[in-house]
Amino acid sequence: MEDSTAGWSSLLVSGTKGDGFWIGDEMGSNEFILVAKFYTKRVLNAEAIAQNFTQLWRSRNGFKIKDVGDHIVLFIFDSKLEADRVIDSQPWSFDKHLVAIQHYEKRMPVRELCFDHIPFWVQVYDIPIRFMNRVVVEGICFGIGEVCTTKNSVMEGGDFMRIRVIIDISKPLCRGQKISMDDGSNGWVSFKYERLPNICYWCGCLTHS
Repeated sequence: MEDSTAGWSSLLVSGTKGDGFWIGDEMGSNEFILVAKFYTKRVLNAEAIAQNFTQLWRSRNGFKIKDVGDHIVLFIFDSKLEADRVIDSQPWSFDKHLVAIQHYEKRMPVRELCFDHIPFWVQVYDIPIRFMNRVVVEGICFGIGEVCTTKNSVMEGGDFMRIRVIIDISKPLCRGQKISMDDGSNGWVSFKYERLPNICYWCGCLTHS
């Protein structure tokens, strides 16, 4: 074993000609790839995954999938529009377990990607009626994640405000927030997360890695 290990020191780090191989953008495919992390301990079944998301996404041109191991799957689209729609419609789940999906730019190795932030629609209840507006709900949710500030990222839903927030799923979900008024009174607003998959009701975490 020692003789075999020592032999590595004599091997060349690069080829004998030049400084390596240059890869240009034009050499890559024109497909649009999404990379997904499945937060389940069960063995993944590619056929079941394809069937599940074919029904959910209703992709006009369809998609291909590739299991790259470690519960990571590539979804390969011909259409950028359809790939973007999947990203914009998060969160997704499979077998009631969370699936974190992001665009794959093809430069970074898949195993170096981080999957700990996912956008959720959060419903905020019990905001005093006269304060049900974008400024207030964005301020309330500032502490639970990165608030999306696009045009349609905040909506009113009758007795609650609805806001798009990118949540750090490595931390427990927040159930609510204390609010204080100019008159010295205090209150409490509660959060409900739409399309919430399995969650640990003991600690509030979406994942247990």
